[in-house]
Amino acid sequence: MIRQRLFSEFLATCLLLVIVVGSGIMAERLAGGNDAIALLANTLATVGGLYVLIEVFGPVSGAHMNPAVSVVMATRGELAWMRLPAYIAIQLAGAACGAWLANAMFDLPLGFSDKARGGAGPWLGEIVATAGLLLVVLRAPSSRVAAMVAAYIGAAYWFTSSTSFANPAAAFGRMFSDTFAGIAPADVPAFVAAQALGAALGVSIHALLGKDHD
Repeated sequence: MIRQRLFSEFLATCLLLVIVVGSGIMAERLAGGNDAIALLANTLATVGGLYVLIEVFGPVSGAHMNPAVSVVMATRGELAWMRLPAYIAIQLAGAACGAWLANAMFDLPLGFSDKARGGAGPWLGEIVATAGLLLVVLRAPSSRVAAMVAAYIGAAYWFTSSTSFANPAAAFGRMFSDTFAGIAPADVPAFVAAQALGAALGVSIHALLGKDHD
């Protein structure tokens, strides 16, 4: 049923942002000013949480948690075009709610982030991160997609200059938390544009590589 699928996408995206933002807050508080330790803690929580979310919600809604993934699935006929706007809207709502919930758990005020994440380097990082994510999503064997996506995002936290948002919903949600994982609202449109370009690049590389393997 479509209601179950939409609820699944909302809850999965909400929990993804709770994991990313909440672990970022905890990591920053415990790391004693060491950004490397904070990022490592944030990465480990995200890898574990993302794997679980895909395994739990994937059978219900696909566990896209990402408008870029949903658009690509629609172009492949794996998501009906008429359902795409609802998927994207519910993902954005879930992301905002997840950031707000993480803030509330740590007694932080609701508001927008002041953390600047602009510049050619981070934008290129988002293109690379999103292209890689879509390539993994499209080519991973169905039995290993959760592990491979989680592992890729964990690695991309470290090898991309943007720390791998790779997700327009995540960029949108993270602007509501002025914390370690936050992003200033003014920087979100450029990140989303880079993610869209990266998604298109990932799909193109997938096509050049030939038939996906299961």
